[in-house]
Amino acid sequence: MTDTGLTRRRSVVRRHQERLAIVYVRQSTLQQVACRRESTRQQYALVDRAAQFGWMKEQIVVIADDLGRSGATIEGRLGFQRLVAEVGLGHVGLVLGVEMSRLARSCRDWHRLLEICALFDTLIADADGVYDPGHYNDRLLLGLKGTMSEAELHILKARMLAGRKAKASRGELGKPVPMGYARRPSGETVLFPDERAQATIRRVFELFDRFKTVGKVMTYLVEHDIRMPVRARSGPSKDELEWRRVNRPTLNNLFANPIYAGVYAYGVRAIDRRKQQPGRPETGRRPPRAANADVFLHDQFPAYIIWERYERNQAQLQSNRAGWGGASRAGSALLSGLVVCGRCGLR
Repeated sequence: MTDTGLTRRRSVVRRHQERLAIVYVRQSTLQQVACRRESTRQQYALVDRAAQFGWMKEQIVVIADDLGRSGATIEGRLGFQRLVAEVGLGHVGLVLGVEMSRLARSCRDWHRLLEICALFDTLIADADGVYDPGHYNDRLLLGLKGTMSEAELHILKARMLAGRKAKASRGELGKPVPMGYARRPSGETVLFPDERAQATIRRVFELFDRFKTVGKVMTYLVEHDIRMPVRARSGPSKDELEWRRVNRPTLNNLFANPIYAGVYAYGVRAIDRRKQQPGRPETGRRPPRAANADVFLHDQFPAYIIWERYERNQAQLQSNRAGWGGASRAGSALLSGLVVCGRCGLR
């Protein structure tokens, strides 16, 4: 019977040892880097394994640029990009990773690496052995390991999403609260204690009842220098109240967010995958709509308006969009110089 381990060991020859051996180190999150130190230590220990395969110490390079980076995509993984570039330049004889999921969790990225390694005669090693992507049997096994790695990622994500939805179905999943609200240390969501902030939010809803369009409400607020109460999200004044000039996204989010009618909603912002930007998972979100919600619980928060009024506002906004063939641009010229971040806390 053939000794598989010896066969794979003998696949390392001088032409490989004359080039670099790269040890690729990755952890998915910064929390894992801080808490799962043994995994990182095991990955760094692959330097000793490269030495056992015959590489001199000065020929062993550790790439650890991707600590705290997910392997779901190549975007933002400068270490993986550097690895692929070095292999493509013919500088690498061996790539070592403690397991295939450390190198990539995407079959697209994984097979790209296999193609380049096969083309430039670069070996790949994990805890089980050494593989030659240029050989069919090894390539088949490596492809299977990559597929399992990607499937594992999807299973983990599905499990986490199911847990989030289960918690949200009870109204217990915490979310950032929008302007006009505050969260106590106990976790309870209350109206923002500043009475001027409350009055401003209520006045905006009254103006919409009067003018019927977001553009006219915005124009009125600008002309009368009425600013919106926004809590700082970062910096030295984090969580402190700031008064900022209004913009259209701020008003659109305010009118669309069902929390102002006392509703706990989860999943009101669907994702359009075609508009997502690589490496930026928060992009591509469609405008918030109550109809998209996975969870919708009434009477969970103190309200600024009643539910019937919220529904009437949504019907009016929909009518405006249908009548104008899209969002109104009224007042855009007047407000072209205003750029304000109006985060609403919707998820």
